Amino acid sequence: MNDGSFSDHHNSVGSSASARPRCIENSDLIYETESEDSAKTIELQDTLVEGTDYILLPEGVWNQLYSWYGGGPVLARKVIDSGLSQTELSVEVYPLRLQLHLMSKGDRSTIRISKKETIGELHRRACEMFDLKTKQVYIWDYFSCQRHALMNDMEKTLDAANIQMDQDILVEVLNSETGGCASPVQENGSADNGALAVAASQSSSLPAGGLYVNKYSSRNGNSELLQNANVEKAYGPSGVSTRGSSCGLTGLLNLGNTCFMNSAIQCLVHTPEFARYFRDDYHQEINRQNPLGMVGELALAFGELLRKLWAPGRTPVAPRSFKAKLARFAPQFSGCSQHDSQELLAFLLDGLHEDLNRVKHKPYIKSRDADGRPDEEVADEYWANHIARNDSIIVDVCQGQYKSTLVCPACNKVSVTFDPFMYLSLPLQSTITRSMMVTVFTCDGSALPAACTVSVSKQGRCRDLIQALSNACSLQLNEKLLLAEIRGHLIYRFLEDPLISLSSIKDDDHLAAYKIPKILKKTKFLQLIHRRGEQGAGNSQGTMGWKPYGTPLVSPISCDETITRGDIQLMVNKMLSPMLRKNSTEYPDGANARQSYSGSLKSVTFHKLPLQLVDENNACIDLTVGEDKVVKLSSSSMSILVFADWSQKLLGSYDTSHLETLPEVCKYGHVNKKARSEPLSLYTCLEAFLREEPLVPEDMWYCPQCKERRQASKKLDLWRLPEVLVIHLKRFSYSRSIKHKLDTFVNFPIHDFDVTSYIANKNTPHQIYELYALTNHYGGMGSGHYTAHIKLLNENRWYNFDDSHISVINEDDVKSAAAYVLFYRRVHSDKSSASNGAYSTGECQNYHN
Repeated sequence: MNDGSFSDHHNSVGSSASARPRCIENSDLIYETESEDSAKTIELQDTLVEGTDYILLPEGVWNQLYSWYGGGPVLARKVIDSGLSQTELSVEVYPLRLQLHLMSKGDRSTIRISKKETIGELHRRACEMFDLKTKQVYIWDYFSCQRHALMNDMEKTLDAANIQMDQDILVEVLNSETGGCASPVQENGSADNGALAVAASQSSSLPAGGLYVNKYSSRNGNSELLQNANVEKAYGPSGVSTRGSSCGLTGLLNLGNTCFMNSAIQCLVHTPEFARYFRDDYHQEINRQNPLGMVGELALAFGELLRKLWAPGRTPVAPRSFKAKLARFAPQFSGCSQHDSQELLAFLLDGLHEDLNRVKHKPYIKSRDADGRPDEEVADEYWANHIARNDSIIVDVCQGQYKSTLVCPACNKVSVTFDPFMYLSLPLQSTITRSMMVTVFTCDGSALPAACTVSVSKQGRCRDLIQALSNACSLQLNEKLLLAEIRGHLIYRFLEDPLISLSSIKDDDHLAAYKIPKILKKTKFLQLIHRRGEQGAGNSQGTMGWKPYGTPLVSPISCDETITRGDIQLMVNKMLSPMLRKNSTEYPDGANARQSYSGSLKSVTFHKLPLQLVDENNACIDLTVGEDKVVKLSSSSMSILVFADWSQKLLGSYDTSHLETLPEVCKYGHVNKKARSEPLSLYTCLEAFLREEPLVPEDMWYCPQCKERRQASKKLDLWRLPEVLVIHLKRFSYSRSIKHKLDTFVNFPIHDFDVTSYIANKNTPHQIYELYALTNHYGGMGSGHYTAHIKLLNENRWYNFDDSHISVINEDDVKSAAAYVLFYRRVHSDKSSASNGAYSTGECQNYHN
């Protein structure tokens, strides 16, 4: 890593082609600080934005400009390895600033060091700074003024050791006489003799996190920072008057792909209950002993950031300190990669809850199943148990309760539980319904094959198609449909998994659905495959062989019964009976053969057909002879293949046209135009979320009655709703190698969002909500940009929060296909009760320390 330097560029472009730019002036980028020993150092301003306040230059370019124009000061920065693979180069604009505390003298000093430097280098510089012998010094990770870990791996980088901006480092000196510590340190970091009183890192105007960029870095690893000539000195948002305006209109600087964080923070900061809570004295509720929390650090960082955003003035805030704390406790959000704002929001709500949990000692409570008790009793019991372990402002404001009902498919055991939720993640059903044509066949010869056209969601699953077909073909209660894909006149696959996505079925595929009895145990399926002879030119025998044609038929066979060749003849006769021509009186190959036998089926009349069965040894058995002979079924296969060879004479007795043409699933890609014109409603998404569906195989339920894991059906119902209802629209989907974003427009209500009818607890009064904030995502997967739309309630006006830029928008512009996470507040019929959680955005206070 080679050094580069920073530089200024105020007047690098003259007013005319002949004008020479003045010297480089970087003084606006920096300020001087003075340490306790009166030493002066230069620091960068904390609100610098690349491309606006400065640009980075390779060392060679800087040297050339400097030789031409002079000026300065030179601000060199290092190029470091970054990214998950540590193969990407980025410029470390803001190196780590660490607070070194010498024990037990109480001396304190600040040091700047690259996060890619080693612990050994930090150890050396600490000894040099305090004039200590290296062999007598230990350094400790002293995050939050508590000794977390002895930093004794001298080859390890500070980045790998998870050292963050503005972190405290404890320098401990061994007593040369006793070989021990000069003063023992307790877990809270204070010395026994009181000589050392370590305070938390003080907030300042210095940057609290790194700004890393990839562009403009040269191959030799050197980079410079050049100030932009057109730096904006005023941050008043577009279209907003800066005089006499409300507080809460302060933007957040983008620190490099941090729009996902900025949008989520602004929505939380502008949640009225949180704004009031964190602007009051909330410190007494911080739970530093909670092992599931972050020793209160996340709550403190969020509270400090909220106060800055609600302070007077419009200067955008750089959330570096908050991001540094976030990176320490949630490394998945570190670095400069784009992340999912909903995932960050979920972490923040959960983390703030644990940091502010009023329950210091959580009791162990074993939940009981409903076991037939009234829902009201069970729900209140579950909620009381939850509150006994979880009690915070987050629970007060954001947590609700839903009823979960599981039904075992084997023993019909019903399990009812009542679980808390922080937000609702709603699936997006596509606004374009897909027309699909499927031919339905019977196995008992009760009807001719019939083509059914149904409309299903484009993003639906096989269970949706089967349900639509069941309704269309008037399926009986004791019947079910077996769906199959047909290719080359053979069954290519059975679509038995109800969760198979319909997107895997193409428009030019061919589907068949077979009506079979619902209650079947130990069943195999007979597949009747049709073949006909092909004529061969110059062949005296007249045929070249038998080739598959038409659509296979399917009939179930019980494995518990003995099956004879005559039984199979009877089954095939039944399946083909609707196609038997009425005027046909003669049958080839054993015409009008009346047979009576004592097989597994009762004595009936049937016609011997030219059938061949493939046995377990892959040998063909002629089924026209030996009707009473038992057929041995293969134990390894669920299908029994039977070939029907159709001669020209036999084709004259049956009308097989119903088998010959199997239509495509969707001719010409037909789309329901009516459905296309109707936008998807948020209510429809909620209904899809609450719809009963089977569990995915990876999440099977252990049935306490069967003592086995079962793919139970699950039904959710809303039971208790929170003051603030957060709704996540599931726009992103992930499969093995495919990432997809749905840009579906969802028509969500801004006012009068009535969810009363979706609540299973009928004792609940009317539940009406109003939208006050939302996050938006523009662009595709792995990229794009996040913003927030927020309503200032006292102004009754909507604003667009786009990182540091804030502008007024019309309410009509709030709705778009980019809406991602919605924030709703409950509307109280009694205005006085609503005022308990309200706040006035006009009451500005200066919360800057």
